Amino acid sequence: MSERSYVKVEDVMSVNIATIDATATVQDAVNKMRDAGVSSLVAERRDEADEYGLVVVSDIAKHVIAQNRAPERVNVYEVMSKPVLTVAKDMNIRYAVRLLVQFGLSRGLVVDESRSPVGIVTLRDMVLRHVD
Repeated sequence: MSERSYVKVEDVMSVNIATIDATATVQDAVNKMRDAGVSSLVAERRDEADEYGLVVVSDIAKHVIAQNRAPERVNVYEVMSKPVLTVAKDMNIRYAVRLLVQFGLSRGLVVDESRSPVGIVTLRDMVLRHVD
């Protein structure tokens, strides 16, 4: 019996991870996103017992701009998602897609065996690769 090959999350993820402190302002986050050319930032953990967070452009649109709040007066921790859904780098993209869809998410934080971030994976990237 032959083994079927599959596409791993690490084969399609973006390794360009930009991070931010959760106490930074949304204005700082927007500036960092613009400079790094990304649409999401990973909020760093405070310590080993903490979890990662994720702030996405849509969070800023929904919780800051649409509510007419001042980006320089809102902290990242007020609008970010935490804990962020993580996927293992060696997970089959078919299951990663199912996981993200199940939770209504567009992206997940990719982690290695020690739970350290190694990338970001989006539904778009996985769908386009899976259909190839």
